[in-house]
Amino acid sequence: MTMRLSMKKLLLLAMVMCGLGAWFATQASKQTIPNLSTSYIFDNPRGLAPFALRDQYGNKFDNQDLQDKWSLFFIGFTSCPDICPTTLNKLSAAYPQLQQIAPNLQVVFVSADPKRDTQAKMLDYINFFNKDFKAITADHAQLFPFSRDLGFTYAMVGDDANYQVDHSASYVLVSPQGEKFAVFKTQQQPGKAPQIINAQLISDFERIVRFQQG
Repeated sequence: MTMRLSMKKLLLLAMVMCGLGAWFATQASKQTIPNLSTSYIFDNPRGLAPFALRDQYGNKFDNQDLQDKWSLFFIGFTSCPDICPTTLNKLSAAYPQLQQIAPNLQVVFVSADPKRDTQAKMLDYINFFNKDFKAITADHAQLFPFSRDLGFTYAMVGDDANYQVDHSASYVLVSPQGEKFAVFKTQQQPGKAPQIINAQLISDFERIVRFQQG
């Protein structure tokens, strides 16, 4: 009787030890989320819903264009008086260093003003800042769910031909698996418009890429 109880205890102890071993192995394999300055990584990266837009050359831009590339998205419009040109200038300045971290990076400007932002206008606009960048748009029926899926918002302000577009100022990073992976948020500085500091963008991007690659 005593021997049977001892055997049961030994088996139970062995099962507990195996379970603890598996738990510790799982915990050890988990990566620690890096300390980031201006961004955060989504807990559960997910793929974007099917979409089909057009780029500055009139070519289709869809989910397949996200595969095997890091894609850094931001939203705006070519008639934007301040945020968009500032953002494009800053991204163009940061682009060489970002490419050193991930040569497969593409920067994508999403126009929220398809009525005025024709293919030709987007081409001239994006080429002024950086010919390697992409500019994409579509009618609102396709553009709105796509931008919302990325986490962007936009709204038309004004009724005449000189209307403005209110829009998000953050960047969204999509992984080479086509999953929304991280977001870069603007920071408020005294006396300045909210912006994303290039040094923080570059540093965070490097940490995010390393984290994603394991």
